[in-house]
Amino acid sequence: MICPACKEDMIVVEYNNIELDYCNDCHGVWFDSTELELLLQSMSLDSQNLLLDDILKSPEAMTQEKKRKCPICGQKMKKTIIGKHPGLLVDICPQEHGLWFDGGEVAQLLKHLTGKQLAGQDSQQQVISFLGEVFEALG
Repeated sequence: MICPACKEDMIVVEYNNIELDYCNDCHGVWFDSTELELLLQSMSLDSQNLLLDDILKSPEAMTQEKKRKCPICGQKMKKTIIGKHPGLLVDICPQEHGLWFDGGEVAQLLKHLTGKQLAGQDSQQQVISFLGEVFEALG
């Protein structure tokens, strides 16, 4: 798969039977349509606010950032903000193929979500484990 940000080949990183497409050059991550929800569920994190249907219905964000093309269908993706205070600007395919996170944004999202968890230690450890496995696979 080709990276929508820098047009380089991405590699596949597998975690708990979830295949993430990762770009070694810009460090962005592509999640196919249900993979983000699966990742959050595998980490026992609440994904209620991050359901793909809700993201699709959210308004387009006002930004000067150039629109990227979906690596699956080639259509220009919608820019939208997920999460709150601060929200993350992500790209989402209008055909529901998936979501694009720029480098570092997945870690920001996981850190934000785990900060709100009551059982923070277990969730924090899972996030650290996940990130360690991703970087180990790349090393």
